[in-house]
Amino acid sequence: MTITLLITYLLHGGIQSNENGTFGKVWILTAQLDFILAGTQLGGDYQLFQGAISFTVRSDEILGFQKFLQMVKPCWKQEDGFLKDFWEQAFNCFYPDCSAPIKADGVCTGEEHLESLPRTFFEMNMTGQSYSIYNAVYVLAHALHALRTSRFIQRERVYGKQTELQDLQPYQLTYNMGPTVPPTSVCNDYCPPGYHKKKREGEKFCCYDCAPCPKGKISNQKDMDDCIVCSDDHYPNKDQDQCFPKMVSFLTYGEPLGISLASLAVSCAVITALVQGIFIKHKDTPIVKANNRNITYTLLISLLLCFLCSLLFIGQPRMVTCLLQQSAFGIVFSLAVSCVLAKTVTVVVAFMATQPGSRMRKWIGKRVANTIILSCSLIQTSICIVWLGTSPPFPDLDKQSITEEIVAECNESSFMFYIVLGYMGLLSLISLTVAFLARKLPDSFNEAKFITFSMLIFCSVWVSFIPAYLSTKGKYMVAVEIFSIFASSAALLGCIFSPKCYIIVLRPELNNRELITKRKN
Repeated sequence: MTITLLITYLLHGGIQSNENGTFGKVWILTAQLDFILAGTQLGGDYQLFQGAISFTVRSDEILGFQKFLQMVKPCWKQEDGFLKDFWEQAFNCFYPDCSAPIKADGVCTGEEHLESLPRTFFEMNMTGQSYSIYNAVYVLAHALHALRTSRFIQRERVYGKQTELQDLQPYQLTYNMGPTVPPTSVCNDYCPPGYHKKKREGEKFCCYDCAPCPKGKISNQKDMDDCIVCSDDHYPNKDQDQCFPKMVSFLTYGEPLGISLASLAVSCAVITALVQGIFIKHKDTPIVKANNRNITYTLLISLLLCFLCSLLFIGQPRMVTCLLQQSAFGIVFSLAVSCVLAKTVTVVVAFMATQPGSRMRKWIGKRVANTIILSCSLIQTSICIVWLGTSPPFPDLDKQSITEEIVAECNESSFMFYIVLGYMGLLSLISLTVAFLARKLPDSFNEAKFITFSMLIFCSVWVSFIPAYLSTKGKYMVAVEIFSIFASSAALLGCIFSPKCYIIVLRPELNNRELITKRKN
């Protein structure tokens, strides 16, 4: 509408008619021209049109362009044929050999300057068409640079193929020209970081949807063909457009969980030591001497070591701690369960030996108990030696289990670890069975009853440990194992020794031989 009104104005008032009353010729141009006259017409004064109007193309000053034009000289390399022809036409001279001396008249001297030419022949300022070409060249350069550094090229390199520029397709170049020259796709806007392009079935290649990156992947540029995976030591942020470094995580003494578990371990160890002191102080009383006093001492020492070995699981894993963690745990716990089994077998043998005509009298004494403890402990020790000799645990970093953390842990052979647990479970099951069968023996102080209850709790703890251990990750796996050590050790300490400590400290009148050996009617 504006152009129509402008033309109407020019024809009916803006441009006057000639003396014959007719309008002259008006040339309406879509853009200004760089060259409208040939070199032979520089001196002419021709009136081709009465007027002209041109719709200019946007232009701008380019830094250094004017200086470049002022430094242009007529002597160019032979391949610059265009410049040679232009110089001869512009300055009405001929182009000599650059190495030959200038003697003839009409030869281009080299003192000519482009700025001396009429603006109708040569425009020193950047015209609209030239500015458009300038922008087009830079767009192409930026597109090639973006394509070389894009994730598309990186992904090709990962699979062993490096795309060369001469192998690029036109549509790949168009995709990387960015939002400032080519028009936005008529189908959709650009996909922002955190999303990737998803082709629409049955439509043109430039039409696509923007799909969020899958979990664990990111896109950090616009219009990425696919999302990428962060490196093992990085994780994607919430918006899935950046990769952040993971923090190394392990159970430490400085955090509340580590402080609580360490304090609990020391407290339980102190309580066990106090019980040991009570039994040593009253070692000559009937209740301490019953069921083999030496087995009782060994059991208390093994429980003390059970509480203390849990401290090996707290802190950054080292080679020494990795070697000692599971092996020390397996051997010490097997020793404790072996003592419990020996005490239970001692109760059964002692009862059977009192029967008339029994041949079990020769088994009463330290020989049976010591044989059970040594043999059962030696088997577990042998398993741990084989484990440490073939595939010992070592410090390792788990970068996969937790998204935002690198877990510092001891890499253990799961097969050997479960053999250690399986053997300990077998001993516990045998102890529970023997204690259960001996629970109704007619003694007023039948220790088998308390052993049965303690082993029932012990087995329940370790049966529930396996699914709990497998369902947790990182430092919480360590916390689950430490808690299982506490619970099972405390069950043995509390159920077996708390009744005896109650009688020794609070009810000493019950601590006499007649009451201990009295049979039920």
